[in-house]
Amino acid sequence: MSNKVLIAGVGMVKFTKPGKSEQYDVMGAKATRSALEDAGIPYEKVQQAYVGFVGGDTCSGQNALYGVGMTQIPIINVNNACATGSSALFLARQAVMSGVVDVALALGFEQMNPGALVADNSGRTPITARIDQATRNIRGWDDNAPQGPQYFGGAGAEYMEKYNVGADLFGRVSVKARSHALRNPYALFTEPLTLDQVMESPKIFGPLTRLMCCPPTCGAAAVVVVSEKFARENGIKDTVQIAGMALTTDSPTTFESSMLKVVGIDLTRLAANKAYTEAGIDTSDIDVVELHDCFSPNEVVCYEGLGLCPEGGSEKFVMDGDNTYGGKIVTNPSGGLLSKGHPLGATGLAQISEIVWHLRGTAGERQVQDAKVGVQHNLGLGGACVVTVLTR
Repeated sequence: MSNKVLIAGVGMVKFTKPGKSEQYDVMGAKATRSALEDAGIPYEKVQQAYVGFVGGDTCSGQNALYGVGMTQIPIINVNNACATGSSALFLARQAVMSGVVDVALALGFEQMNPGALVADNSGRTPITARIDQATRNIRGWDDNAPQGPQYFGGAGAEYMEKYNVGADLFGRVSVKARSHALRNPYALFTEPLTLDQVMESPKIFGPLTRLMCCPPTCGAAAVVVVSEKFARENGIKDTVQIAGMALTTDSPTTFESSMLKVVGIDLTRLAANKAYTEAGIDTSDIDVVELHDCFSPNEVVCYEGLGLCPEGGSEKFVMDGDNTYGGKIVTNPSGGLLSKGHPLGATGLAQISEIVWHLRGTAGERQVQDAKVGVQHNLGLGGACVVTVLTR
């Protein structure tokens, strides 16, 4: 598989609170049309489509894309937890990279309910069975607390104990996220936050407060990928290359002894190393990162998993301002999941869209100056992790 894969177009709809959005199929069709318009490619040129969503019925992808056109192409529905959108792009890239098609579409959407994600009560073995058992073994289990905050709150508590840092480290991440979101018209939350507001917001679990947790969100995003040959023959010039991409899953050690591993630090590290190697870069080349900050402790963990700072170096990375404008690597200029929102199936493709805008130099007030290399990180417990390297 040697064909160079280029992103020709990206598009998304503004994320909204549950109950305030249009239906998933309407959002999906709008994001697709936006990406196709950005690429300057009619839907009839798309040869395969991969559509990601976590909550929904079979063939929801068809229902969304039929609103754009009925061209009888293969439409494959994808569900890979919170890494669903990136997994759809992983498959679309493979299709183009292999030479099977010249144009492929990745679409992701989610129409969520208010409140924390709830456990599966279908009677089937839950996908979180290993994660739940590992959490019980490592830190114990609270039947009255939501699952997600127990995982990431437990990881945050472990990080604090291991490196002798305070919970205010996580609070500073939330403040930074909101400061970035102020300049993003696609973000859900655009009011500034102070550290006191974050730390004094209601306690959720362990060190986590409400303002350290991403909100349930509805939204959609889409990416059109093409071969270099197709771009050349059709005069498509404003492209961004997917220079490296990796999707990793769990190993037995994920569930053995550490909440940092349970929430994916090893998955992240392996995916990053694979993607960086394929792209021929190292961390000193990276200008901008969109990473999976579903809870602010996870952003701290991912700084180290992605190699943006040394192990145990996240506090210095944050306190020195190296995670924001004027520092070493601008992380989550969109506001991240904490402020932009986290519509599960759309998240990864929204991250890709953000980085593409920065690499093109079209990100407006939040533009990372002279950005040439961007990294995207999208994590789904259960588990899957995608890391993508984009270059101009």
